[in-house]
Amino acid sequence: RRKGPIEWIQVPGGIFSVGHAPTGEPLDFAFDNETPAHDVLLRDFRIADRPVSNGEFLEFIEDDGYGRPELWLSEGWTTRQLHQWEAPEYWHQRDGKWHVYSLHGLAPMRPDEPVCHVSYFEAAAFAEWTRCRLPTEFEWEIAARRLGLPRDVWEWTASPYTPYPGFRPLGGALGGYNGKFMINQMVLRGASCATPPGHSRITYRNFFPPAARWQFSGFRLAT
Repeated sequence: RRKGPIEWIQVPGGIFSVGHAPTGEPLDFAFDNETPAHDVLLRDFRIADRPVSNGEFLEFIEDDGYGRPELWLSEGWTTRQLHQWEAPEYWHQRDGKWHVYSLHGLAPMRPDEPVCHVSYFEAAAFAEWTRCRLPTEFEWEIAARRLGLPRDVWEWTASPYTPYPGFRPLGGALGGYNGKFMINQMVLRGASCATPPGHSRITYRNFFPPAARWQFSGFRLAT
C-alpha cells in the first residue's frame, strides 16, 4: 500500500521478451498459457506506480461515474444497468459513509487501500473518466520487472485472453485447463493477499469474464 498521489513511471519502448521461458530447474513451474516466451514491440508508455485507491475510486462515484454512459463500454453499461451497480462489490453505505464487507466483517472504507472487487467494465470506465487507459498485459509485465511484483490486488489489463504465438495446450487432463477458456475473458496480472507464493510470478496470466467482481481484482492506470 502506497499513500500519496500516483506517480508515473516512464517506460521506453522497444522489443521485449515476454512469457515464461523454461529453465529446466525442478521448481521452475508455469502454466501452459504463459508459454511460449516470445518478442513483442512496445511503444513508449507511462504506468502508475500503484493501483488506484479506494479514495480515488470514491471520487469517480461522487462525480456520477456510475450514471454516465459515455464513460462505459456498451456491454459494460448494459451490465451495470442489469445488476444496478453503484459501487464496487461489497461496498455498503451506513449513515452516509461507505463501509466494506470483508472476512473481518463490515468496516469503514479505508481511502488509502487499493480499490478491490471491481470488474473490467468499472476499471475501463474509471480509466476513461481520468482520460487514461488500462495497460496491456505486456506493458504490465515489462513494467513489473522494474517496479517489483505487486501483491495488493489482481490488476485488470486491456488485453483479451488469447493464446501466445505458438501456444500448444499440455497433453492429458491438464490440456483442457487453460486453452478452452481463451474466449470472452480479459487478462489480469499480479497477485493478491489470497495468492499462494508459488503463483506470484510476473508471467502469470489470470483471466476472468469482464463482469466478474468476486475476485480480489483492482487495476492501475497507464497512458
